[in-house]
Amino acid sequence: MKELRIDALTKTYGEKTLFDQLSFLIHEKDHIGLIGINGTGKSSLLKLLAKEDTPDSGVITGPHDYQIRYLAQDTVFDENLTVAQAVFSGDSPILLAVRNYELALQRLADDGEDTTAQQAYTKAEERMNREDAWLADTNVRTILNQLGIPDISQKIGELSGGQKKRVGLAQVLIQEPDLLLLDEPTNHLDYQAIKWLESFLNQYQGAFVLVTHDRYFLDNVTNRMFELSFGKLYQYKGNYENYLIEKAQREETEKQQETKRKQLYKQELSWMRAGVKARGTKQQARIQRFEDLKENLHQVQTSEHVEIDIATKRLGKKVLKLEQATFTLDQQIILKNFELLVQTHDRIGITGKNGSGKSTLLNILAGRIELEAGVYEIGETVRIGYYTQQNEAIDPNKRMIQYLQEAAEQVEQTNGSTTSVAEMLERFLFPRFMHGTTIGKLSGGEKRRLFLLKLLILQPNVLLLDEPTNDLDIDTLTILEDYLSQFAGAVIGVSHDRYFLDKTMERLFIFEGNGEIEYFYGSMTDYLAKKEDTQKNLATKKHSDSQNQTTEIAVEKVKKKLTYAEQKEWEAIEDQMELLEVKIEELKAEMNISGSDFAKLQELQQQVEAKELKLEDMLNRWEYLSQFTS
Repeated sequence: MKELRIDALTKTYGEKTLFDQLSFLIHEKDHIGLIGINGTGKSSLLKLLAKEDTPDSGVITGPHDYQIRYLAQDTVFDENLTVAQAVFSGDSPILLAVRNYELALQRLADDGEDTTAQQAYTKAEERMNREDAWLADTNVRTILNQLGIPDISQKIGELSGGQKKRVGLAQVLIQEPDLLLLDEPTNHLDYQAIKWLESFLNQYQGAFVLVTHDRYFLDNVTNRMFELSFGKLYQYKGNYENYLIEKAQREETEKQQETKRKQLYKQELSWMRAGVKARGTKQQARIQRFEDLKENLHQVQTSEHVEIDIATKRLGKKVLKLEQATFTLDQQIILKNFELLVQTHDRIGITGKNGSGKSTLLNILAGRIELEAGVYEIGETVRIGYYTQQNEAIDPNKRMIQYLQEAAEQVEQTNGSTTSVAEMLERFLFPRFMHGTTIGKLSGGEKRRLFLLKLLILQPNVLLLDEPTNDLDIDTLTILEDYLSQFAGAVIGVSHDRYFLDKTMERLFIFEGNGEIEYFYGSMTDYLAKKEDTQKNLATKKHSDSQNQTTEIAVEKVKKKLTYAEQKEWEAIEDQMELLEVKIEELKAEMNISGSDFAKLQELQQQVEAKELKLEDMLNRWEYLSQFTS
């Protein structure tokens, strides 16, 4: 069994100690969720494990053939590469064979009469057969299709930032290393892609460590939890729900121990102050115990909740209104005769397909973009606070407290009292020694938390939130969600985070693209359940009545025929599916003769489940390709 061993890992950045003598093991098939407030070093730990950074001290050891692949938050590719070239940039023999084959296929597609291209394709095909790489090629196409990138001939430079992140995700998934390191893999994924990724990771045969804000995702894919807190690493068995239970128990135990230490300390302090004359050598042990108690007092540190107790300005009855709103962007319809009436206590969640215009709607409501047609009205008392996906431009040499003081010297609270900016920084988990820190030294998550604090200090009464869960840690998100439940104004939020939408929003706008928007009253979970039921009913009706095509869910076709590469894939995919089915039957037959060897049976069952998942993906790919065949 392959393991990665970490011993006494220590890392500091400036005055901050990120890791203090961390030691742990990552076992084969460990599915680990890594959490902690922003700035505790989650991304830094992944970089150390990926050997993209070095610790101040400590050792990371594993087998000589141990393979690690890392998905960073910001994915960087050569803009001139195609999607295929970027995805197949690994160094394994199978990936090299597939990359060589895809390049030869592209050359042949460009000029089918070129004899050099024909010879290169023949050699590439032979290499694919030799390395048995056909299944890997199909898996790549399936993964990219599930992640919303069906055209592998696109240039990286033509993709959006979110699409580049998905290409990076595909790149690490297809290599199936011993250890996957995933930093916010669900960012830029819609709920359908997230559901598929959950299924993929649940069947993954290696180990992975992932950082994510998505609590439903953590619950569904993890079997261990790591929490970084004040330089220490706490380990928990089970998923996120188990972590919450065990953490509460741990903190309660630590508080009880701290209380006992304080009581004993008071007793010993009283004895020390009594000034007993001529203390003998027998009493030196008691004096030493007092010094030890004094040294170890206040050891318990907890991740305190971020308290958002800030007053809001009064909001009148008239808030925001759109009538017959129309807007297009790059020849794509975003809004088409769109109607919206926002009232004082509304909680509106906006979700749906990437690139369908969700953020554009927020920009229109914030007054940053004008409508092409229609009417936009805003109430006189409205004060908008807009939490954008990107922070405002900030001088990196500006100090944190100075940045906030530009918004307000004193902060009014809901009870009418005031508090200082320094106090608000502490409530947002920025200790006093950090207040003079320049903003350029903060982590990305810390900058986002600071940006949120400044936004709220300005006392808005309408909040526009664009993907807040992409950057805020779970602790801050939890308190933000609680704050929104008490917020006196209106909230409109764009998000793919099912948990966040469930907890904060009362009605949903689902952007389907091309100006089509579905409305739903209720939670995101209810909407997805209803959508799944609808899809099942449609599938059943299609099966029972093949003549009635009007009830099928419309498949968005972006082309009319297969590319040359897809035609070659179509010609081979049924044989590959048949080969995979044979392998599944062989594994099942081996299970039948394994007798009472339960360990062997479990291993075989996992292999069967993994191959059945691949077969399901291939079936999905087959269905996609079949749309364009005559």
